This record gives sequence, C-alpha cells and structure tokens, in this order.
Amino acid sequence: METRLQLQGRKIIVTGGARGIGAAVVKAYVDEGAYVVSLDIGESAVPTAERGGGWAKSYVCDISSPESINQAFAWASQQLGGLDVLVHAAGIAPNAMAHEIELDEWERVFAVNTRGTFLTNRAAYELLKSHGGRIINFASAAGVVGQPGKAHYAASKGAVLAWTRTVAREWGAKGITVNAIAPAMWTPMYENTRASMSADQLKQHDAFMDGQIPIGGRLGDAAQDLAPVLVFLAGEGSRFVTGQTLMIDGGMVMLS
Repeated sequence: METRLQLQGRKIIVTGGARGIGAAVVKAYVDEGAYVVSLDIGESAVPTAERGGGWAKSYVCDISSPESINQAFAWASQQLGGLDVLVHAAGIAPNAMAHEIELDEWERVFAVNTRGTFLTNRAAYELLKSHGGRIINFASAAGVVGQPGKAHYAASKGAVLAWTRTVAREWGAKGITVNAIAPAMWTPMYENTRASMSADQLKQHDAFMDGQIPIGGRLGDAAQDLAPVLVFLAGEGSRFVTGQTLMIDGGMVMLS
C-alpha cells in the first residue's frame, strides 16, 4: 500500500534554506512531495526527492532588501505556479552584551530579522490572499524570556512575535494562518559555539543544558525533532491553528 504524502503538490518558499535548520526543512518538504524554492543570501545546494516527486530550487536573496524580496518572490511564484506556504527561517544572531551593542549592529539585526519578516510576510500575503495558506515565522525563546549577550537579537524576535500575532488576526479572514516557532536545535552554528569553549566552559554548559531541557538534556535534531512539526504546520491539519508560538525545544521554555 502506497504511503500518502502529507504535502503532495504543495507550493512552498523557505527563506534561509541553504544550511542548518532551513536545509532540514527543505529536505523534509521535498520528501513529502512539495515543490520548494529556497531563498538564501548565498548559493545553496538543494535536495533531490527520495520519494513522491517533490523538488527544490534555489535563488539568491537578501531578505532585508525590498527589491531583492520582490524579485525573489516573483521568480519563486513563477517557478512554483503560485504559493501555498511561506516558511521564514532566515535570520542572524550576533553576540554582544547590551551595553556594548553599537547602533550599526542593532540596526543590522533589525534589518534582517524584523524588516525581513515584514517584507517576506507581506510578499507572501499578496500571493496567498486569494486562496489562503500558511505563514510560519521563526522566532526564538530569546524573544519570550530574553537572552543575555543577545539583547538586540531578543528584541528583534520579540517584534517578530508581536507581528505574527497581529497579522494572524488581520489575515485570518483570508484563510491565511500565521504562526511562529521557537526552536532549540543542534546546528552548525551551535557546533562553532561549542568549539569556542574551553573544556571547563563546555562541561558547565552541558550541565546547564541538562538541567534546562527535560527531554534528553540537550538541543534537538533538526531533521528528527523540528522538520516533522514544520510538515504539520504546512499541511491541512493545521488549518485551525493561528497566532501561536510553538516552543520546539524539549521543554526548555514552557508557556501557559
């Protein structure tokens, strides 16, 4: 008996799809039969379908630039033949203590994380408003509870959460759901962070994570722990879920 694919024929744009979490999501969508365009600031390799006839293509895009967004979404919608889902995963997360953040860096973080959300979501709205669809924004636990050393990142993601809840209310009448996820996944960027720690720092860090994350005591695996949730949110089963912040983090942050 042939397994029914969850996203067969679904037309999806994923920003930040070249590496890490975004790449895992693109692969999961292709494997579930979706047609995907990955937008990223750099060139990206795209996965081939292991089943179901899905495919992925890539396009270079600067999400902080209105001109780049307009060109990318026009190209993507032409390749896809429309749009059903936007997954906005692209973002940056530099480190700096609050009192040390320079204005230029503050504005760069907001240009990418907050303006980028505004531009991509608005572009998706224009393609979804006639028939409905899904918008999934990447937020962060930092935007909910704060994060020392990342005040500008936390503030930008807090804005993403407020934007998500507001447009979920405004665009629901068009059949567009808008949700945010706050993942805690083991990524190449996290590997680099671990590599920069001394043996003592790493030991303290791992002990801290073990106490913070009830499931497994460590960050999750993007393919195993995150991608299946993103498949659900992109599909028909999530049609009555909107305006939510889903913490995909093994229980690190529990919202009431």
